[in-house]
Amino acid sequence: MSQSYRGSCHCGAVRFSYRGEAIERGLRCNCSLCIRKGAMMSAEIIAPENFRIEAGEDALGLYQFGSSIAKHYFCKRCGIYTFHQTIRKPGHFRVNLGCVDGVDPLALEADVFDGKHLL
Repeated sequence: MSQSYRGSCHCGAVRFSYRGEAIERGLRCNCSLCIRKGAMMSAEIIAPENFRIEAGEDALGLYQFGSSIAKHYFCKRCGIYTFHQTIRKPGHFRVNLGCVDGVDPLALEADVFDGKHLL
């Protein structure tokens, strides 16, 4: 069943919303970037038509590395990673569950994606 979610960076400059399945698990990645940022991501890949940047596009920074297919977005004011476009499904999103209102990522079990050996 699809649900509505809202989220933001720490300072609130970047806000987003999306529709997706109930959040029951998270996802961690062991690539060189994700292992350093340590964030718990949404297990679900979110289609672009279900994802919306509500405010702060001007506050969004973009970081890319390696193949430059994945697009990692963060708030240029507070530095928080908010969401990214995936390498496996370009144009689709995963969100930082620590930014989603009402979600405690520390209470979720997580799967691990082997991004370290992807490319």
